[in-house]
Amino acid sequence: MKARKIDNFKKWRDSHRVNYAHIPHSGDLAEYIGVVLGDGNIEAFPRTERIVIVGDAAKMGFIDHYVAMTEQLFKKAPAVAKTSYSNAVRISLYQKFISKRLGIPTGDKEQLAYVLPLWIERNERYLVRFLRGLYEAEAYLSIHLPTCAYNFGFVNTNPHLLKIIENALLRLEFHPEVRHNAIRIRRKAEVERLKNLLQFRQY
Repeated sequence: MKARKIDNFKKWRDSHRVNYAHIPHSGDLAEYIGVVLGDGNIEAFPRTERIVIVGDAAKMGFIDHYVAMTEQLFKKAPAVAKTSYSNAVRISLYQKFISKRLGIPTGDKEQLAYVLPLWIERNERYLVRFLRGLYEAEAYLSIHLPTCAYNFGFVNTNPHLLKIIENALLRLEFHPEVRHNAIRIRRKAEVERLKNLLQFRQY
């Protein structure tokens, strides 16, 4: 067979070939990048990579939403597993070139000097979806009606990411309060507007 250059397995390989092509720009991709920067991680292995997004078992809307989005973007169903020692649920998927296609380096993100891609920065709709992913991963919403206290906060220790969020909120005409590890919206009307704009925790 070798001498006659007959490849009996070519048809099988072609039918099982995975498409690692560029993921088209979209609102879903922008949101997914945001959630990975917040609660996700990309690990590198000799022949592949693994993406992991961590959620809370008490918030299955989050889990179901990003399981579906992972499968849609990578054309492969991720594994979903609850840890035995906590309430955390891991959404994980092995595939090649994940880091390159998402534009997020592998490894620790704590001091990652992330630069917002121009295709997100220049499109307000994509920018909102990017913020949604980040807020779904790392934000909290606190409303205390007796004292009329409103607090919509995003918590993260990466100064580069906090600056991106601050600039995005300013561009969207909010008035963020900036702390060393958090950004907060405190005005009642702005809390309600941001919650509706991001469709926060609406699955």
